[in-house]
Amino acid sequence: MINITFPDGSVRQFEKGITGQQLAESISSRLAQEVLAISVNEQIWDLTRPIEADASIKLHKWDDEEGKHAFWHSSAHLMAEALQELYPGIKFGIGPAIENGFYYDVDPGETVIKESDLPAIETKMIELTAKKEAIVRKDISKADALQLFGAKDEEYKTELINDLSDGTITLYSQGDFTDLCRGPHLPNTGEIKAIKLLSVAGAYWRGDEKRKQLTRIYGITFPKKKMLDEYLVLLEEAKKRDHRKIGKELELFMFSETVGKGLPLWLPRGTALRLRLEDFLKHIQRRFDYQQVITPHIGNKQLYVTSGHYAKYGKDSFQPIHTPEEGEEYLLKPMNCPHHCEIYKFKPRSYKDLPLRFAEFGTVYRYEQSGELHGLTRVRSFTQDDAHLFCRPDQLKEEFLKVMDIIFIIFNALDFKNFEAQISLRDPNNKEKYIGSDENWEKAESAIVEACHEKGLKAKVELGEAAFYGPKLDFMVKDAIGRRWQLGTIQVDYNLPERFELEYTGEDNQKHRPVMIHRAPFGSMERFVAVLIEHTAGKFPLWLTPDQAVVLPISEKYNDYARQVAKALFLQDVRVTVDDRNEKIGRKIRDNELKRIPYLLVVGEKEMEAGVVAVRKQGEGDKGTMTPDDFANMINGEVSKMMKVF
Repeated sequence: MINITFPDGSVRQFEKGITGQQLAESISSRLAQEVLAISVNEQIWDLTRPIEADASIKLHKWDDEEGKHAFWHSSAHLMAEALQELYPGIKFGIGPAIENGFYYDVDPGETVIKESDLPAIETKMIELTAKKEAIVRKDISKADALQLFGAKDEEYKTELINDLSDGTITLYSQGDFTDLCRGPHLPNTGEIKAIKLLSVAGAYWRGDEKRKQLTRIYGITFPKKKMLDEYLVLLEEAKKRDHRKIGKELELFMFSETVGKGLPLWLPRGTALRLRLEDFLKHIQRRFDYQQVITPHIGNKQLYVTSGHYAKYGKDSFQPIHTPEEGEEYLLKPMNCPHHCEIYKFKPRSYKDLPLRFAEFGTVYRYEQSGELHGLTRVRSFTQDDAHLFCRPDQLKEEFLKVMDIIFIIFNALDFKNFEAQISLRDPNNKEKYIGSDENWEKAESAIVEACHEKGLKAKVELGEAAFYGPKLDFMVKDAIGRRWQLGTIQVDYNLPERFELEYTGEDNQKHRPVMIHRAPFGSMERFVAVLIEHTAGKFPLWLTPDQAVVLPISEKYNDYARQVAKALFLQDVRVTVDDRNEKIGRKIRDNELKRIPYLLVVGEKEMEAGVVAVRKQGEGDKGTMTPDDFANMINGEVSKMMKVF
């Protein structure tokens, strides 16, 4: 008999070799129908895998990320099985589950798989699910794995096997398809009820532009057709909210092949939006005693060698800049933190000087592959709302709490009410891969956990997910249509103070290392604006939107009056434009509503004679007439009311 500990702490005895499926059945038949995977001692397993020793377990259903992962991982294998039948000789790369669905990278040889081929692949997948094929796990030696996949001329799989250690290799089989995989998977393919293949793209093998480009097929599946139908509606809404589409419509930003791929150009209206966001954060930072700094866009290569960023980002960075001086090399900076460390070292620091908080909207550069670029969310040049805090160990928790306050202010101001947090701690069973003393790690981890507790923030704790230099807290927000985005992050760092030999003189007159906190509430201005566009569908808050109002003369006779109104509003800090095109008023109203301008001010003969404007509010229609002064007071009052909230 073995002892099984359940999530509520209760312990029950079962026969050795019991499976997750049998455990679920011992609880209820309904649970057995809904469970998709099991965690055994915090490792995700198949439901059919025998448990041979005492263990703590948790059963995962569709609502759990672990359940979805097993479901979509199995779906990737199902798609591969269909592809194997439809395209004899096709070779397989990798096929993981992702946040929404799955993909598989395949090499179809001379055949080209197109979007128009996806329905036929879907049909074959549905045909295979009807067989309810068991998905079977098998341990295999490295030599046998190489022989198996070598015989099938699976060059990509054999390359992956060569990187693995003997004794760690497993296969999963269903029907006539066998794949190299660590799992976990569903018990059988029959649980996959609704299938939609979404797109075809190119992807270099192992992300290396010098290697062959494979075909990547994306898809998503669900246990019920109703779920797929709802997802497809959501997908259509997401297309309408695409920041690339709205950014073009609202003239916020652009890209130019002449300038270069992945290098965004901010247009006047987008620049106004971005600067207002920056000013907002600068205003908050002043309340928390941050000092603004500015650093160059390049740095000596040795700076990034010292920091470790060259080793980490060297492959993803632009090539070194060689100067006329022999042996002198510079890099476009991939990170701001090494520069801030040098600012800290500008002069001797005392314990009385700490904490020091350096903030910068610093532009950094990374060479993302062209196939990975995507609007503002994946670019080669981006500006981080970066700050680095240098503090004593006893100040760490207080500083962490203050950074959390800043993030909450921002989320509240921009209506990101639905968010989750994750605390990433080191793996207690593998401490050698982290730097810093046990004492410092324990202090830092306790500070983060206690800070979350004090703020009433329910954060998911993930062991082994910490960076090698320290624990961190990440924030994932859900936008208006339920998609998750990682935005704010707070990271504790013992690495850079060590690498740069940062010091302060303590109260004991001895030299000590400060603790460093990395903090970026927006993450990057580019990505944050993209998320904000898609969250709001381009209907920005009144305090932030580039244009708060537009004056619409009903004919050319009233253009002068429209400009007088606009000037009067401008002088009272209302952001306003005039649409004096020779178009009918109905067309002007439609066009400007599409531009998401909150207020439309219509002026004609009656309005001009009375010295008023006819006010229309976006999405609400007519609001009556008022003088320009009254309208300005109303706008400024609304903005002031919102600003006081945060």
